[in-house]
Amino acid sequence: MTMRRTAAINMLACVAIAVLLALVSAPRGGAQAARVKASPASLPAVRHVFVILLENQSFGVTFGKHSPAPYLAQTLPAQGALLTHYYGIGHASLDNYVALISGQAPNEQTQLDCPIVSEFRLAQPGLDAHGQALGVGCVYPRLVKTLPDQLEAAGLTWKAYMEDMGKDPRRERATCGHTPVGAPETTHLATVSDKYAARHDPFVYFHTIIDDQARCDAHVVNLDALSKDLKSNATTANYTFITPNLCHDGHDPDCIDGTPGGLEAVDLFLKKWVPLITQSAAYRQDGLLIITFDESDGSGADGSSACCGEKPLPGAKHLPGFRGPGGGRIGAVLLSRFIKPGTVSSVPYNHYSLLRTVEDLFRLEHLGYAAEPDLQTLGADVFAPGQPAQ
Repeated sequence: MTMRRTAAINMLACVAIAVLLALVSAPRGGAQAARVKASPASLPAVRHVFVILLENQSFGVTFGKHSPAPYLAQTLPAQGALLTHYYGIGHASLDNYVALISGQAPNEQTQLDCPIVSEFRLAQPGLDAHGQALGVGCVYPRLVKTLPDQLEAAGLTWKAYMEDMGKDPRRERATCGHTPVGAPETTHLATVSDKYAARHDPFVYFHTIIDDQARCDAHVVNLDALSKDLKSNATTANYTFITPNLCHDGHDPDCIDGTPGGLEAVDLFLKKWVPLITQSAAYRQDGLLIITFDESDGSGADGSSACCGEKPLPGAKHLPGFRGPGGGRIGAVLLSRFIKPGTVSSVPYNHYSLLRTVEDLFRLEHLGYAAEPDLQTLGADVFAPGQPAQ
């Protein structure tokens, strides 16, 4: 046998082995398709992310010249960065919350905030090529993974703080509070004593979380626990998600207990909690605080606009924004020692972009539509150059 022929045979063998390895390692239909590895080389060394999610306000109102929330619209952007073209991904509330922790697109039940807490009915086994569960329903099957699942697998911690959860034990538990699967939702409207809404708590819509009661109870808790947890690095999670109640998140323009609602209530909430976060040891060391809204108010030309090549769920009956492709322009404010105060970015971002950025910060793979190859993630337009990178 000639040397040339021997070399050719060896090359063919190497190719065959490579193909075999690729087939063995490829994701199967029943597994979460986290298809793109993170590339966080240019990101700062953030190890504690805090997210505060507010409700139903458009950029022009929230951050306009005559904003009813001057602390949010003026004081905080002067301390960090304002994203002027940040978008929700759908209407109404729940689909935006779901997208932020899973990359799953709106379906006709999550778009309606799930008046019946139904099981998600898969239209086909496994996930599609974009990591989407095709079908309809509210509580996603175990094959759909979430950011908390990723964090725990990587040895990182997470915690979700829900204001008022469990204040009325007849409605929901004080930890992991949600309506039983298959039952009519009972937390849509605020009561005088309990303004928690499960549709603003995305963690209770995934079987990977609620099926382990002890795990869910330990991670999805009442907001009252946050002050104590912020007192040390050891008790501050790597990823912290904060949901105000239906009054303090701006959802209800007039609070049921007679206190101020809307953006005035938002400002009062932020004035209390933002300093507690930014004065904590974890934030001062390597923290990033993100404050944004779930969706716009839905009105005007911008009310259901979108960015970033957002795609609907294949086979969905409605556009993500019902009257348009997305959840409208909402804006976002970011605070961190890695951000130059007064930064303004007009780069388009959405909730999938934010999920992808968080995954990159923690060196995780990308879930669902956060893995789209042309999706922009936060970069040098937000984070100051010369800061320590990961």
